[in-house]
Amino acid sequence: MAQIPNLDNAPLNLTSLREQSQKELINILKNIRGKKCLIIDPKLGSSLSSIIQTSLLKEHGVELRHLSAEPIQSDCTKVVFLVRSKIDLMKLICSNVHNDISKGLQREYHVYFVPRRAVVCEKVLEDEKVHQLMTVGEYPLYIVPFDEDVLSFELDLAYKESQVDGDTSSLWHIAKAIHKLEFSFGVIPNVRAKGKASVRVADILNRMQAEEPVNSPDMVVPEINTLILLDREVDMVTPMCSQLTYEGLIDEFLHINNGSVELDASIMGVQQEGKKIKVPLNSSDKLFKEIRDLNFEVVVQILRQKATSMKQDYTEMTTTTQTVSELKDFVKKLNSLPEMTRHINLAQHLSTFTSKPTFLGQLDMEHTIVEAESYDICFEYIEEMIHKQEPLVNVLRLLILFSVTNSGLPKKHFDYLRRELLHSYGFEHMATLNNLEKAGLLKKQETKSNWLTIKRALQLVVDDTDTANPNDIAYVFSGYAPLSIRLIQHAVRSGWRPIEDILKLLPGPHSETKRGRFSSSPSFDTLQGASANIDRAADGRRSLVLVVFVGGVTFAEISALRFLTAQEGMAYDMIIGTTKIVSGHTLAETFVEKLG
Repeated sequence: MAQIPNLDNAPLNLTSLREQSQKELINILKNIRGKKCLIIDPKLGSSLSSIIQTSLLKEHGVELRHLSAEPIQSDCTKVVFLVRSKIDLMKLICSNVHNDISKGLQREYHVYFVPRRAVVCEKVLEDEKVHQLMTVGEYPLYIVPFDEDVLSFELDLAYKESQVDGDTSSLWHIAKAIHKLEFSFGVIPNVRAKGKASVRVADILNRMQAEEPVNSPDMVVPEINTLILLDREVDMVTPMCSQLTYEGLIDEFLHINNGSVELDASIMGVQQEGKKIKVPLNSSDKLFKEIRDLNFEVVVQILRQKATSMKQDYTEMTTTTQTVSELKDFVKKLNSLPEMTRHINLAQHLSTFTSKPTFLGQLDMEHTIVEAESYDICFEYIEEMIHKQEPLVNVLRLLILFSVTNSGLPKKHFDYLRRELLHSYGFEHMATLNNLEKAGLLKKQETKSNWLTIKRALQLVVDDTDTANPNDIAYVFSGYAPLSIRLIQHAVRSGWRPIEDILKLLPGPHSETKRGRFSSSPSFDTLQGASANIDRAADGRRSLVLVVFVGGVTFAEISALRFLTAQEGMAYDMIIGTTKIVSGHTLAETFVEKLG
């Protein structure tokens, strides 16, 4: 399992949150005496690796297995299934139990649903006649801290479920996760939401507070001053663009999974044929913390400088006499050598992708689409991609970007591209195109696009972006400032009111509410950067904004928010909450569905 992230520098006490989740799981296991086999649904396994060490589970007499269609390989008489509430997982559990019964094996079965049980799942267990053999419980894991400023609610399909399937259960989960934070850190006094799902989450949160109030002592100021909820639907342009930060690019090409990336050992300079190794990527790695949010061009230069400086030190060591303290300094530098090697290998591997003409051509096209001034060139480029049968997800990303910035495609073009896609990739992809249409990501143009107005009003395209010494968030996409983060910039600086006209051009309603007994405290409607002392927390720390992305956030957006927090005169720290960390690739992939 990946290394558990260090949360000591988090602006909130996330360590206590994580320890509570550990304790809850260990209590479940303690209550089942003796040796037991813990069978985890694989998707959940990677979330748990950010919460608890495998060694700690083994101390409690646990044998670990992943849930699959294969029979249970264990001689334990007690079996604990730890699963999300998904029907397909119930079928696997039933097949495991039936297999045991057919072999005459007698075991004690426990099923724990994460984060809560669902009637429809228990119905499957009943229909398969295994429910009466089970002890059923819940493991309320709503929040997984990925890093000192990133919390994930681990709802992979939240965006597709609410946009396409009409299943809004994820919104209840998000509100529950935020309410859980309020029990630890106080009622959040200011809530700003934009988008249909976000406004609904804000409503559910208020209902939860009415039904199950957080009773914080009178004089304790809540630790989180403001909650900003933003729908992914409000800005589908940003995730469809290729991220150009170091961490963003690693995710684009190598897919970061729960804070680590799995690579062939040979890429990391380890000579073991066919072996895969997991590389943890979180702020416990000092060098990664320093370079993760920078534009990749700059990262390459920094690594080169560090390597050169180390080489010079080594040469000096071998050619001149050193004092003991100089030796000590040199040895200290050597300690960072494994991190250096790791990131030089990673960066070198990434360069093999970023230097490809196809990638550079795609970047150019993304910028052209965002500029929204050369419709025909973009249309022909996408048409050519389809005819060349380039990977479907790559085509869909550009097509979504093109459709969203143009408020859809003229009927003639829409029908034509739809037909060509089905010819090239197979008619079974009818379902994929229908999903995109339902979500409004690929549609016929009914009204004139307002993208140009939005782009100019929020200054989304920034010419002459200096990626080495950035003065604007646009550096994360080399010239395009993420719309989502521009909105958050405004929400933090002066609330929704000054940009109300722009908000009305974007999908979904917006709301602003004050809650709890601190709602009359100076919210940041009145604040301007440097004069923000009035809004400092009582002990002089900066006040805290929780930004929640409903439907997913990209690493590039996280980097842009960190950049904002680091600016002089910024009165806030930010913590990011998200249903899942996504990229254009993983987001487009959730809509891909084949008929038959």
